[in-house]
Amino acid sequence: METVAHARLRPGVLEDRQYQATIAEAATGANTLAVLPTGLGKTAIALRLAAEFLRRHPTRSVLLLAPTRPLVLQHAESVRTTVLAPPPVVLTGAVSPAARAELLHPPQVVVATPQVIGNDLAASRFPLETFSLIIFDEAHRARGDYPYVAIARANAEGPRARVFAITASPGSRIEAIREVWHNLDIERFEYRTSTDADVRPYVHAIGYETVAVTMPPEVRELGVRLRAAALRQTNALSQLGVLPPGAGSKRDLLQLGTQLHRGLGEARARGQPAAANLWSAVTHHAAAMKALHALELAETQGVEAVRQFLDRQSSGRISPAARSFLNDPDVEAVKRALADIRLEHPKVAAAVHLVETELRRSPNARVIVFTQYRQTAELLVTELGKGEGGVVRAARFVGQASKDEDSGMSQKEQVERLEKFRAGELNCLVATSVAEEGLDIPSTDLVVFYEPVPDIVRTIQRRGRTGRVRAGRVVVLVTEGTRDVGLDRASRGKERRMHEMLERVEAEARGGTLAPVAPRAVQRVLDEFPPG
Repeated sequence: METVAHARLRPGVLEDRQYQATIAEAATGANTLAVLPTGLGKTAIALRLAAEFLRRHPTRSVLLLAPTRPLVLQHAESVRTTVLAPPPVVLTGAVSPAARAELLHPPQVVVATPQVIGNDLAASRFPLETFSLIIFDEAHRARGDYPYVAIARANAEGPRARVFAITASPGSRIEAIREVWHNLDIERFEYRTSTDADVRPYVHAIGYETVAVTMPPEVRELGVRLRAAALRQTNALSQLGVLPPGAGSKRDLLQLGTQLHRGLGEARARGQPAAANLWSAVTHHAAAMKALHALELAETQGVEAVRQFLDRQSSGRISPAARSFLNDPDVEAVKRALADIRLEHPKVAAAVHLVETELRRSPNARVIVFTQYRQTAELLVTELGKGEGGVVRAARFVGQASKDEDSGMSQKEQVERLEKFRAGELNCLVATSVAEEGLDIPSTDLVVFYEPVPDIVRTIQRRGRTGRVRAGRVVVLVTEGTRDVGLDRASRGKERRMHEMLERVEAEARGGTLAPVAPRAVQRVLDEFPPG
């Protein structure tokens, strides 16, 4: 890829890594899915490829897609500082459809959210035929009805621009990667692990440890009562004949919820009222889900989270499900107990201790604490701010959507907060899932999981925020005797299975047996047309 470095890349910006050049060169000739550990420069490979396609096809553009606005802005800045081309065009929902159309003047690099491009394609407002290359970042999302699927289908049925898809975490099920492979029209698979010879020199050690905390007896009693409340609702569902006796896990209830809502939809389609026992099942199901959610909050978040949840259920117009849940005798006992409990979950003190210890030991370090819930993020920021000497300068980092009384963060606020974190004005972010994917924060030294997460993609994304330019550390907080223990164990097993699955995918891809697709057109547009 010497031509890339000399023709369209700014000299000295990208480090010369052979595996990146090798993958980029392979991807020029076939639609490629690249799976690499976080921190190994997937974006750098995409930039090399973008530069090469601008050189090969000087009248066409390159489209770089990323799932979130902050990530789109980061990619746009990377393009601006790396690729010798006109300034990149950023297309997000903040730009009106009419204005988006006016910004498109090939050749250029367009960096966009898939929702925007999907909507414009559906409205025949996006000239996909003017693009020579489409880059799908976080390609594991290309499943179901995610906009990546519609964009790739439109490309396969029309202009057939080259596709380059990148991810660090495709999941642990081969069915999922087959779906991504098929949806993105993939032909070639490039897979690297931290132990591969060409990658090993650039890998930094990541220490991984679990810190167990003990549930206070008062909080454990809340969990016992909430579990009893959930059991009362699932027993009612079993009596109605919609749930097998003994079933009652969250997965069981999620599956049942799909069936119940399908039944309601079928009744509406027939123009008939739903049967009384169906409505009764829907009520008991929703009440059971509320009880399980309150149990999860008690075990993994703390009493304040449970208190806020019960307050929300009691406010405003109370649904039949909320009434059934709140009137349960065990839930009423929980409400009475909460009036006297003032202690917090031991995870709070554990997280504060971890962050303070890291930043006292290394004042220039950066820390990210991940938590599932916004109210926990708010609590942690408050507690971290109580430390002596101003050692910890923490702020929360959450999504844009409003939830309950939380208005979220605007795109501008997210960008400003990330800049303060990079500059050291902040040295700790307490983040929800919005910070899991693709944040370009190379200097994070410690990542704390306030709770383990069952999804292997999210686990890998969280862990990938550290160990990028130097050794890092990951600490997972686990409450003994709760669902945390099983989730932590399951996460490790899923990651092991993911690597086994990827080795299988690599072998099948070499043999051409991974995901058969419809026969291709005789002529592929890009490489069989002359440049331009």
